[in-house]
Amino acid sequence: MSEKELRRYSRIVVDGKAQAPSRAMLRAVGFTEEDFKKPQIGIASTWSMVTPCNMHIDGLARDAAAGADEAGAKAVIFNTITVSDGISMGTPGMRYSLVSREVIADSIETVVGGEGFDGIVAIGGCDKNMPGCLMALARMNRPGIFVYGGTIRPGRDRTDIVSVFEAVGAASSGKITDEELLDVERKAIPGPGSCGGMYTANTMASAIEALGMSLPDSSAQEAVSSQKLSDCHRAGEAVMRLIEQDIKPRDIMTRNAFENAITVVIALGGSTNAVLHLIAIAREAGVELSLDDFTRIGKRVPVLADLRPSGRYMMSELIEVGGIRPLMKRLHDKGLLHGDCLTVSGVTLAEELKDVADYLGDQDIVRSFDDPIKPDSHLSILYGNLASEGAVAKITGKEGLRFEGTAKVYASEEEALEAILSDKIEKGNVVVIRYEGPKGGPGMREMLSPTGAIMGKGLGADVALITDGRFSGGSHGFVVGHVSPEAAVGGTIALIEDGDRIVIDAQGKTIDVDLDEETLGKRRAKWQRPASTVTGGVLGKYRSQVSSASEGAITVSEDW
Repeated sequence: MSEKELRRYSRIVVDGKAQAPSRAMLRAVGFTEEDFKKPQIGIASTWSMVTPCNMHIDGLARDAAAGADEAGAKAVIFNTITVSDGISMGTPGMRYSLVSREVIADSIETVVGGEGFDGIVAIGGCDKNMPGCLMALARMNRPGIFVYGGTIRPGRDRTDIVSVFEAVGAASSGKITDEELLDVERKAIPGPGSCGGMYTANTMASAIEALGMSLPDSSAQEAVSSQKLSDCHRAGEAVMRLIEQDIKPRDIMTRNAFENAITVVIALGGSTNAVLHLIAIAREAGVELSLDDFTRIGKRVPVLADLRPSGRYMMSELIEVGGIRPLMKRLHDKGLLHGDCLTVSGVTLAEELKDVADYLGDQDIVRSFDDPIKPDSHLSILYGNLASEGAVAKITGKEGLRFEGTAKVYASEEEALEAILSDKIEKGNVVVIRYEGPKGGPGMREMLSPTGAIMGKGLGADVALITDGRFSGGSHGFVVGHVSPEAAVGGTIALIEDGDRIVIDAQGKTIDVDLDEETLGKRRAKWQRPASTVTGGVLGKYRSQVSSASEGAITVSEDW
């Protein structure tokens, strides 16, 4: 490629007499005369000190920049935001979590478009960073790579953030003392990195690697490790090669690549949030992807990894035996992955996996196909009179495959949590949390506090929970989220009353309330949307533009 082709976007900003003011500004931030002749690579850093997931990413961004510079480019580091799910969970602040995905995507697009970068390295840590970064990469369609900030190391006694949430429930029921709760709190988070099980961060990092948008092993490295520093350096170098080969995100993020990502998420027993995020990323990439694709793929893909929250092991333990690459190799050899998909390495997935060795030693973290944890997907897409547009359940089979019980209805997460902690929930109840959907929240909060309290009280096998909100990747038990249409738009979940009979059938893929259409019609005629305290600001903008959870909860604007 010629120099102008390598600098497809940046030359518009820095070439010619008319751009002397631009060059003058760039000289002040460190550009030399030679730098104006180089492709410019934006390093999108999600560094902040608001969460351990991202507290180290400033250093990773500098390593990525060094790799880009050494490859002959000029790297420019810039920042975007993050919101900590673990800190805001159970509070009104959690409303901003999913909203932050859109803000991250918008802000990266804004800087890359405004500054004229020729390539992008995006580095994310906490849950919404990853889909936000990928949405921006798909939207801008300039050569780019995603780098995962890495997983946290286990806390003392193999604790993590979910251990703390479940300890709250245990303490409220007298199973542990307040001193024991404080001990769990103090030891669970030892330093930098994203939550340590196959929760949303590790799920999405793995999905993005399977999608082809990260370098091999990027998803299976600890945040504090030499491997992660090398990963960042190599990503900076690799973007320069992508520019030279003119390989762009939409060349990689094809329909088959998204099927690969779904397959790996299922095999790992990953988070329900992957459904929401992969649909959103696909929309930005111009790829048709729906809830039904998860059902179709899920029929032939087993759950093989025994990872938290419903399993036994942590991400660091999976890393010790080989990470996700040996699993991907097994899936490919079984014909469950599309090997002809291009990756950011510049080669196909099949070429990347060709020489991957199997897992180390006599491990039981990843099972064989002959001994799966579940023979088909743990992600069940349910339909019925309670969710005509679909709902998403994470059911590994340990919880059972069917639940029938009586509704206990709450209009917010706080109300439900207070009821759980006050022993108002009994065996056989279906806890219904509504008005927490994309519009109803607004912001579609995660329900880790209620599910953690249910598990901590020992009710995980005897109580179900359904919501038009979301679940943290750390939630487990008989839980169903993303119920659509949501309560705030008059979905059936808004019409349920205490004592109604609810039937959830993971095998039949149904979720229904035992009411006839006449009764539902009478209740619908009386229903009024509750007043909201949110009238403006970013939450108000989000409410006015956000789509259904079944469509990825993306923000959409009217066409001119």
